[in-house]
Amino acid sequence: MDVKEAIPKSIATVMKDTYVYVKTDILEKPDIHFMVSKDKDEITVVTKKENLKELNVLEVVGDYKLIEFKPAVPFQTVGFLAKIAETIANEGMNILIVSTFSKDYIMIKEELCEKGISALKNVGFPIEYEK
Repeated sequence: MDVKEAIPKSIATVMKDTYVYVKTDILEKPDIHFMVSKDKDEITVVTKKENLKELNVLEVVGDYKLIEFKPAVPFQTVGFLAKIAETIANEGMNILIVSTFSKDYIMIKEELCEKGISALKNVGFPIEYEK
């Protein structure tokens, strides 16, 4: 599917909480966090800001809003994430991207979120808000 066809069929949901991106060296309660990534050098956690107290924080960046994208045709839409990144970059903003098997997420600075949402709407993404 062409990315222009996929965008209006790919729902973007703005999550209601504030999230942070954390580097840690110990992870005792992985289930309370949104996403955990571990490689040979570090453990990275995406979590609600309120969960910071549960981590040994080495570095943290935040405050972010998390936007979930459910691609209409996962793995088959060339340029899907590139279009999201380009749309946000054209507004002079930066994002962090994280993905699961079937969904993609962007983290956008909380104070810039509405500007980013407006840009995404302008390229055709349907936007929903978590209840």
